[in-house]
Amino acid sequence: MPRRDDLHTIAVIGSGPIVIGQACEFDYSGTQACQVLREEGYRVVLVNSNPATIMTDPATADATYVEPLELGVLTDIFERERPDALLPTLGGQTALNLTMELVRAGVTERLGIEVIGARPSAIETAENRELFKAAMADIGLGVPESGFAHDVDEAVEIARQIGWPIVVRPSFILGGAGTGIASDEATFRRLAREGLAASPIHEILVERSIAGWKEFELEVMRDRADNCVVVCAIENFDPMGVHTGDSITVAPAQTLSDPEYQAMRDDAFAVLRRVGVETGGSNVQFAVNPRTGERLVIEMNPRVSRSSALASKATGFPIAKIAARLAVGYTLDEIPNDITRRTPASFEPVIDYVVTKIPRWAFEKLPGASSRLGTRMQSVGEVMAIGRTFGESLQKAIRSLEQGRIGFAAGPNREFAAVGEDELWERCVVPTPERLYALHEALWRGVRAAEIAERTGIDPWFVDRLAEIVTTEHELHATGIDALDDRSWRRVRQLGFSDQQIGAITATSSDEVTRRRRGVAPVTYKTVDTCGAEFAASTPYHYATTEDETEVSTSERDR
Repeated sequence: MPRRDDLHTIAVIGSGPIVIGQACEFDYSGTQACQVLREEGYRVVLVNSNPATIMTDPATADATYVEPLELGVLTDIFERERPDALLPTLGGQTALNLTMELVRAGVTERLGIEVIGARPSAIETAENRELFKAAMADIGLGVPESGFAHDVDEAVEIARQIGWPIVVRPSFILGGAGTGIASDEATFRRLAREGLAASPIHEILVERSIAGWKEFELEVMRDRADNCVVVCAIENFDPMGVHTGDSITVAPAQTLSDPEYQAMRDDAFAVLRRVGVETGGSNVQFAVNPRTGERLVIEMNPRVSRSSALASKATGFPIAKIAARLAVGYTLDEIPNDITRRTPASFEPVIDYVVTKIPRWAFEKLPGASSRLGTRMQSVGEVMAIGRTFGESLQKAIRSLEQGRIGFAAGPNREFAAVGEDELWERCVVPTPERLYALHEALWRGVRAAEIAERTGIDPWFVDRLAEIVTTEHELHATGIDALDDRSWRRVRQLGFSDQQIGAITATSSDEVTRRRRGVAPVTYKTVDTCGAEFAASTPYHYATTEDETEVSTSERDR
């Protein structure tokens, strides 16, 4: 399908000030969308209240309004600019909520503004918990047992029928605002009041808790011709009960069998079609019972999300750019991939590496705040690392946090070495920013991986990978650097051990480690090309690893 020529001016709403749960990833997405729309010949009107972002640079849009993101202000701007269409899916939850306010106030209908990317009915279905539950029932997909309430007493009655523990989930919220898990009525009443206050429509979902289940996210795209693709399958290291923005996440999903993945893929496409997301990217979240394999749909975001930004970088698939083009009429098979320039966007990304995301918190700036992680997002940023194995990407990500740690394997300076057994188990079981390092101590002391998996709810596959790193650390500590032959050097490096880390474990200077390692395990560079090296990449980017050959091509350009 060709681009739409009946549209001339398109409005884009930004995400406003950076807050927890909605930060610079939406500026990244919205800026790309504005650039693409201008390349396609459309006049772009941008409204964003945040002057401290590249999105409000004068070169990003044809008309930029740095004004409060409020219904009255937007109405005045749209009456002045008279856009033909409004693209709401690239400005986070702020843009979606404001779009629905404009629709309910009759502004879009009065001014003849078409909402593109996701119709208002689709936004309403996805964001209204009651409508979403009914939509999932229509297509035969399971959701946790739940009920809907608009006041506290109604919520308490539903909770008593379901039984404790209970999750509170407000409608039309971001970053888990107003959510929580209650195990008794007093806690539940407090959470219900907070949830009702957080919801713009004063509605909460009272839901059976499935804390401890495995959590997965699928980044999916759809076009007007009903072509659907999975951009990336993401698995949470932390089980359900921790907001996905506060979870360590891994791409691609590591513990799904192919039949399980294909079934989840089909379910995600069914969700998109039933909700009615006509074009663009969406995020569908699933929970899987680790004992029975039962799969439930948790929620979906009918917009570019935090996970979309991660998936874009992890795969090289520019979700925001493609979503903008889909919104103005193109189909996936008509849009070339930015990196290969030979494959269309309908070609699902294939990655031959592992990506690990670790959130970054700032509890040191919030005296008195609890560092316990739950359903309300508290992280202020995140790091992402790429490696050939989970161990390599995890250890690189830990170093990228720039918190003074040299990796998961810490050498002689173990953080929890002096902690007693009971306290250590509490640190392992209770999710906090430090839990990963408490797990290291437990494994160092010889606790079986199976026991850790059972007591924490973390999938055994992940715990086994952590145990592999700790076992290697023990070996290095016991034998020293002299015992490393060529094969051992490669294995250690491919598990993510840096030269500094090996030096700390073996009481050797990092310079000496580097000198002895270079001849047998040199640093090489592999390619992020979206296609697992099936096609040549025109504009790839690279990550460092230890392999037999490098994939960086020679060039005469300055680099």
